[in-house]
Amino acid sequence: MAELYYAEEIFTKANFADQKLAGTEFNSCTFKHCDFTQTSLKGAVFSDCVFDTCNLSLADLTQVKLENAQFSHCKIVGVNFSACSDFLFSISFSHCLLDFCDFRQKKLKATPFISCSLKEVNFEACNLTGADFTHSDLTRAIFRESNLEKADFREAYNFSIDPEYNKIKKARFSRLGLSGLLDKYELVIS
Repeated sequence: MAELYYAEEIFTKANFADQKLAGTEFNSCTFKHCDFTQTSLKGAVFSDCVFDTCNLSLADLTQVKLENAQFSHCKIVGVNFSACSDFLFSISFSHCLLDFCDFRQKKLKATPFISCSLKEVNFEACNLTGADFTHSDLTRAIFRESNLEKADFREAYNFSIDPEYNKIKKARFSRLGLSGLLDKYELVIS
């Protein structure tokens, strides 16, 4: 890829695996069935971009700018989102595999994580105010010193959240999910 700026392009089945796209800017682009496995994206910019059925596993997102980036049906395993630029950081996920990702200290206000696998994801010290975890699997996800106020966990499952170490005012839980708030007490709930 010789150009450093792309606008309103559609990339289909492009293989960027193990390539360096450092500093490349994408504006209103769509990526369909593209492979970014272990791609170095250092300093790249993705504004109003859509990723559909892409693989971004182990991609390097150091100082990447994600502004209104939408991920749908993507495999994004082991990615460190906490390394992304905080400037205008805005993302959404639907039907994505996000296991072992790190979002530590990110501002994720009102971020949708719809029908996602979030196993062992690190949400430590995140601002997840109003985030939506509908139909998401949060097995061994880490919530510590996180702001979960008004977040929606009603249809999320396998989460364990300690109310003593997180802000959970007005967060929404179903009755069936209340055990995820009491795990540390090792209660038997029937």
